[in-house]
Amino acid sequence: MTTPQSPTFVSDATTPGTCPVAHGSPIDNNGPRVLLHTPEFAADPHRAYREMRRQHGSLVPMELAPDVPATLVIGYHTALRILNDPEHFPADPRRWQQNIPDDSPIKPMMEWHPNALRNSGDAHIRYRQAYTASIDGIDLHALHSKVEKIAIPLINTFCADGSADLVTQYAFPLAFEIINQMVGCPAELGQRVATGMAALFDTVNAAWGMQTLSEALMELTQLRRAQPGDDVTSRLAHHPAELDDAEMLSQLISFYGAGIEPQQNLITNTLLLMLTDKRFGGDVLGGSLSTRDALDEVLFDDPPMANFCTTYPRQPILIENTWLPAHQPIVVSMTGCNNDPAIRGGDYTGNRSHLAWGAGPHACPARSVAYLIVQDAIDQLLDAIPEMQLAVPTDELVWRPGPFHRAMAALPVVFPKSPPLNMP
Repeated sequence: MTTPQSPTFVSDATTPGTCPVAHGSPIDNNGPRVLLHTPEFAADPHRAYREMRRQHGSLVPMELAPDVPATLVIGYHTALRILNDPEHFPADPRRWQQNIPDDSPIKPMMEWHPNALRNSGDAHIRYRQAYTASIDGIDLHALHSKVEKIAIPLINTFCADGSADLVTQYAFPLAFEIINQMVGCPAELGQRVATGMAALFDTVNAAWGMQTLSEALMELTQLRRAQPGDDVTSRLAHHPAELDDAEMLSQLISFYGAGIEPQQNLITNTLLLMLTDKRFGGDVLGGSLSTRDALDEVLFDDPPMANFCTTYPRQPILIENTWLPAHQPIVVSMTGCNNDPAIRGGDYTGNRSHLAWGAGPHACPARSVAYLIVQDAIDQLLDAIPEMQLAVPTDELVWRPGPFHRAMAALPVVFPKSPPLNMP
């Protein structure tokens, strides 16, 4: 058995020409970089990942936004190595963002915040403990009934019509409302949060989105400091970590970011699989495979956050004959890594080794909550309208451009008209 080699490092003052490795840095690549923020990439990312792998291997020169280069990791084992080594690959972007223009559309989504996602070391531990404690306080048994009470009124708004857009009429409002309830957010504040978060993920009007989001969440923080309840915001506000207002804002942004957009996309991407794949759809509706199996297949093949988990090496590091420069973003492609031929093959039903939840110290702490919400949302819909069909050919579906998410603009369906459901 060959013992894995440790990473190789050099100082920033390395003399050009002395490196024995012929390959250069993806950041300094003179050729074209892969663009992740275009409609063309959004329309067919899997073809793009295959071409990346053919041309570049596991480490790909890419562009997050115009004139913002980065390295995209599409090798599964390479990603695990990086995500499990926060000492050499910290998540703190402060050195990098010093050279990013304030008007760059990518900056609001990637810049430093005082939260677990954007910190390492003791700061990460402090924020992670508060964040995890706020999530662990969620009553999963009560969450079942909450999802049901949100899902049924939503279904009743379109079940008599015989058609619906499952993005705008079901997945988004459901994910939005369940997060609002978990954080103890009134409806008006929650609507402002959702509007700002959507602008951030699309990297369109991102600065406006961050301002809108921040103002609403600061109001929520002040409300729950004064009137605590059994909710995520109250647990954060009164945690022994004694988070100040700026830290509270950052934890809540992280919670909403993980709770609305990814859950909405996981609901719709899974429904798309179940409605269009005869092998899977027939098995699921027939009871041979569960909704959980469908979710795991989507998390492997088409996860809702396609490219994320960004790190910034402390110093130049040699990985797979490629120098990764210090303080420049390394973005893990969960989709690219999950579809790495090195790990794919055979039946992987029930296999949950995908990277859709991340890995290492920054892995998602709310996966149990997310699984429950998404699975219940799908089951409620299919139980109510079992004869649902896609209203357009799959090649006519429009995918929203953006470097991070895998998200449909709409998921139109048709079905036999039915009377409203009785509330539980």
